[in-house]
Amino acid sequence: MTTQPLTRAFTPPDANTWKQDAAHSPRPLTRWKYETFAEPFVRGFKEGTARYGLMFDHLEPAVVNDFLYYRDRVVDDGAEATRRFEAAKRAFEDKIWLEDLDRWDREIKPDSIRRNRALETTPMRSLDTEGFIRHLEAVRENTAEMVYRHHIFTVASVFPVGHYLAHAAEWTKLDSGTLLAPLRGSSPVSLGAWDELLEVGARLRDSGVGPASYPGMSAADTLAALRARTDALGAAVRAYFDAVGMRLAGSYDLGDPCAIELPEMMLGAIWASREQSARVETDDAATKVRTAVPAEHRAAFDELLDHARRINRLRDERGIYNDLWGNGIARQTLLEAGRRLVAAGQIDDAALAIEATHDELLAALRGTTRAPVEAWRERAEWRRTAPEAPLFLGPPPSPPPPPDGLPPHALAAMRAFVTVLGELFGSAPESQGKTILGRAVSPGTYTGRARLILDTADMNRLAEGDVLVTTATSAGFNVVLPLLGAIVTDRGGQLSHAAIVAREYGIPAVVGTLRATSTIPDGARVEVDGTQGFVRLL
Repeated sequence: MTTQPLTRAFTPPDANTWKQDAAHSPRPLTRWKYETFAEPFVRGFKEGTARYGLMFDHLEPAVVNDFLYYRDRVVDDGAEATRRFEAAKRAFEDKIWLEDLDRWDREIKPDSIRRNRALETTPMRSLDTEGFIRHLEAVRENTAEMVYRHHIFTVASVFPVGHYLAHAAEWTKLDSGTLLAPLRGSSPVSLGAWDELLEVGARLRDSGVGPASYPGMSAADTLAALRARTDALGAAVRAYFDAVGMRLAGSYDLGDPCAIELPEMMLGAIWASREQSARVETDDAATKVRTAVPAEHRAAFDELLDHARRINRLRDERGIYNDLWGNGIARQTLLEAGRRLVAAGQIDDAALAIEATHDELLAALRGTTRAPVEAWRERAEWRRTAPEAPLFLGPPPSPPPPPDGLPPHALAAMRAFVTVLGELFGSAPESQGKTILGRAVSPGTYTGRARLILDTADMNRLAEGDVLVTTATSAGFNVVLPLLGAIVTDRGGQLSHAAIVAREYGIPAVVGTLRATSTIPDGARVEVDGTQGFVRLL
């Protein structure tokens, strides 16, 4: 097996500036994932920007050496610009984000749950070859649909937050971390099946069950024993598995495992739940901000904050109920295809099927063409050993054009959107030595063992009280929150996923450090100061 990282030239797709999606896809993508991602991503994104009247149209995706890159596409057609001016006016006058939230709750979310649950419970192993292929096709269609459903709400899920931030910053001159603190408690889904885990913890305490109850058993066997119990504890553990088990536990790519493939991590979360209790929220953070708002703007502030809090959960719910779940189902389906190809003597490792394109998989399953084993091995090796990709390809990025001449509503729409972008991807000044500077996103200090997670499979190594050190997080990381004492990331700003979940869970976090994963050794003892925004190697 190759021990040195493979190297390839990174050539931009064209003469434009391309930025790598280091926040969502820091590693090379699987081919099957990109095939089901690009078209519905663009389609959903464009619908959202058009609905809110943004002059930014969409991100155009491309893969370079299997890394995901984007280029900005703006509205450059006069007739379309006029339509968007009107759309921006309606967005503010009718507060269409409330319409979108209602549509999500009433229509899209319940249907996504129904679709994913039906596919999740299909007895794949009992299907003959053509029956399994029909199931695979249905999973592929569903995966693309889940991507689309995620991204039609991308703008809606952040627009009111950006609108609130832009005005609150102007009125109070407070920093964005202080302004975002009142959003804590508005996104329960970001806690990772919190209600289900609280129920597990309560039943563990009631029954007196703990690690000593299953001596000498592996994590997988212990989980199986807990799920098999016929009492209230068994029912609670099964409900927790139903809530998180089939979802990807890292990024949105099929190369990452589902939670059910990480038994040590899941069992750790279950044992940690014995110490969890329902949170008591206070409005101190909101009061602090509101006090700084001039009296003549407080009524407007109250409405802006109320709408930002209402919409905030949609940010993570889009992933949890759509593509994290749909992609998790797809991963398990491809692994079943791999098991069938192992049984047919075409490959010797079922996980190699994760590297297939859809057409390659169909041909191998039907036996019309044997699985291209060496190509799949090469892709797997590249995804495992690829070095960090360049952040930009092509000419250096240029600042966005000034919004001069836009009508007031269109200008306000772009202001809200640009405010969010600035807080999603911000980073701290460069730092040197044992003190690493970052963005302070969740207050408090914590000292503990750093656990460096660069591969999602390493989540099994997380133990209660660890400091998660990683490049960036997605909603797939929510499941590990009960284990963590603090979070540190290379990428992200005040509205990054890591910042949101740290605020919701109430643990210290520092994001956007640029160099945490390259500086902090795995297992090192660190101090995380989420108030001042630094991490210190001890």
